[in-house]
Amino acid sequence: MVNRKLAGKKILITGASGGIGMFLAIHVARAGGTPILVARSVGKLQIVSHKIEESFQVSCYYYKADLQDGVETKSVLDQIYFDHGSVDAVINNAGVAIFSYVAEAEWQDIEQMIDLNVTSLIRTTHQLLPHFIKQNHGHIINIASQAGKMATPKSAVYSASKHAVIGFTNALRMEVEKRGIFVTAVNLGPVRTNFFQKADPTGSYQKSVDSLMLHPNKVAYVIVQSLFTKCREINSPAWMNAGSRLYQIAPTLMERVLEKQFNKK
Repeated sequence: MVNRKLAGKKILITGASGGIGMFLAIHVARAGGTPILVARSVGKLQIVSHKIEESFQVSCYYYKADLQDGVETKSVLDQIYFDHGSVDAVINNAGVAIFSYVAEAEWQDIEQMIDLNVTSLIRTTHQLLPHFIKQNHGHIINIASQAGKMATPKSAVYSASKHAVIGFTNALRMEVEKRGIFVTAVNLGPVRTNFFQKADPTGSYQKSVDSLMLHPNKVAYVIVQSLFTKCREINSPAWMNAGSRLYQIAPTLMERVLEKQFNKK
């Protein structure tokens, strides 16, 4: 169903070759927007784009880019503006997790999480922001995590990266709120995607939280519905967000009570 807020709007989505990103593209197209997809897997992007165009009779554009490469990112974003003239919103969805104790972690894995989850997100936003300011409208949606509010063992670096995203998002919101630009943080619990194939190759954590996992289609629908509205945060599931809030008040108590749950990774 066409949403008047999204009709004809160009929405750039990173990490759009599968999972939440793919469903974001579907819901943008269904609402009458124009998805512009960015990811490394060009084959998957082609499939997603073709299916969307076939299903919704809208244009769906895609661009291959390794967002950890600053030069490549700048080139692709410049190309997008050259091709389309403007972008109305960006959903910074690309991210990665590799669960491990810090002492046992590979440095390249630590570096990848910081590079993709934090540096590339800030780089993309930094390059798009002058355009949003010039056109006096835009929406920046950053996919963070409940892990950025409540850290657990084996996710120290991942939690740190998402905590950085939340901090960046909160400060940016205050900087641009009088320029017609909305800024939203999305803090999710576990989502049923291929995310965990790399985060936890053993499958033990995914198995332990399987009944609690969010569906990416439902998550994407809620995010797309928030576009071009003043929305500080999207937090899901509600019970996990309540736990995160309680953790801020009584962290020691929560760590004791939830020790077994925290160590399921």
